[in-house]
Order: sequence, then C-alpha cells, then structure tokens
Amino acid sequence: MTERTGQEAAGGAAWPTAEGVPEDAMRRLARPPSGEGAAPFTSNLSVNEFLLVREAGFRPLGLVLGSSVYHVGIQFGRWSKNQELTKLSQAMYHARELAMSRMEAEASALGADGIVAVRLDIEFKEFGSDVAEFIAVGTAVKAAGADPGPAGTWLNNKGKPFTSDLSGQDFWTLVRAGYAPLDMVMGSCVYHVAHQRFAQVLSSAGRNVEIEPFTQALYGARELAMGRMRAEAEALDAEGIVAVRLRQHSHSWGPHTTEFFAVGTAVRPLRDDHTIDRPSLVLSLDD
Repeated sequence: MTERTGQEAAGGAAWPTAEGVPEDAMRRLARPPSGEGAAPFTSNLSVNEFLLVREAGFRPLGLVLGSSVYHVGIQFGRWSKNQELTKLSQAMYHARELAMSRMEAEASALGADGIVAVRLDIEFKEFGSDVAEFIAVGTAVKAAGADPGPAGTWLNNKGKPFTSDLSGQDFWTLVRAGYAPLDMVMGSCVYHVAHQRFAQVLSSAGRNVEIEPFTQALYGARELAMGRMRAEAEALDAEGIVAVRLRQHSHSWGPHTTEFFAVGTAVRPLRDDHTIDRPSLVLSLDD
C-alpha cells in the first residue's frame, strides 16, 4: 500500500521574513498595543481567563497565529507489517513546527514574554484530500509584575517566548503555585497497523480473544509519540510536563494508518517552595 509524506505548499512565492510571517501580519503587529496611538489588544481568552491572566501578573498584547499549508506526498508501507511511517511522522511534525514557529515570531515582534491559551489544529482543505492547513493560535502576553524567579526572564532557554496550551485558570494556578511554563512540547508517530491474514481472521471468529499484533502496534506507536514529547522537555531542562493529551487521528489515510500525537506544557520551578491557595467556598445567590 502507499502512504503520504509531505512538503509545504508555498506556491513558489518568497516569504517576506525568515520565519515566514506575511507582510500584512507584520504591519498589524507594528502598531503598539499600549501607549500613544495604541491598538486595542485582541485575545482568544474568555473574560474569566483574561482576568486571571492579569491577576497572575501578565498583560495581553494581542492574538498571534501561525499557519502552514502542507501537501502530503507518498510513502510505501507493507500490507502485512506493523511499522512506523517515518517520513510521514516527520512531515506531520514539521508542518506543526512551522505553524508554531511563525506564531512565536509574531509574539517576538510584539515583545511578548509568552503565549497562553495556544490551540494547534489541523484542517484538510478543498484543494484536495492530501492538502492540510496546520494552524497555531494563542494570546501573546507581557509580564506586568510577575516575578520570573532566579532565571531573570520568562523567555525559555531557547530565547523565545514561552508557549502554553493551558487555560487561563490553569495558567493562573500554575504561576501562583510557583511554576513557569517553558514551551509546548509534542511528539508525533504515524503508524501502519498490519492487516490480518485470512487464517488469522478465521481463527478468532466468534471468540473473545486479544488481537496481539494490533495491541502491540498501537501500544508501540503511543510510546514513540510520548517518548518524542519527553525528549523535547528534556532539551528544555524541564522539571515535568503538565496537561498532557494523547490524540489519535486517522486523517485521510484509511483505517489501518493512524497518527498518535502527544502534546503538553513543559514547566520549570520559579522557587523552591510551592504553595497552592486554599479554595474558598462560594455560594450562589441565584434562585
């Protein structure tokens, strides 16, 4: 059978910046979010999330986004073999990384310390079943009273604004408890699950029995995705990864090929002591 690998569908046009941020976006970002002639900030935060981010000591600067439209090529896989489709794994990871890096470039242009409430989505387009847009969007923020601890900066050890997919409530809790986000870390694995031969199907017909090759394939694919996410956190010298999600996508590849995608927020301690505020009881006065 055949599977697809990928490349970005750039249409041959030169990008205006090294990060691939369009000129229209740079003009939008050039208008300061504070001071004389300031533009109102934009945000994907809810009202409650906005207020909690402000309470945590950060000021929203504006909505930032990154996009990569990717064409998925072809990779060959064996019909009867469990195997990772490595070229396809790399393509899916690279497309997301392009979108994330462009979002980070917009945040850097705003002078942001970080990006909160990041959402990373995939949308297959009408251009064809083999063309997908990878979109990263979040709210760039600037520290306004929040103490970064001994590090002296909220930027991560790559010198870039931190990224986090935590909600405003979770972000507030994390900072108040003495932790800082470093970066969204992720791992991808596209795996072909072998088809059963006729004799295997026949032997399990009418029986309650584990299909061990399928179990091993799915288990192994998840472990590869998780391991790659953990390797990214180790490169950041993170203490841990919070709010991990493990997603499974079949996309347009058919029933025997699937992607496992692991994503979470790598964190570092701001101080040695960690305290969590005791929750207070709130009684509603509504009928």
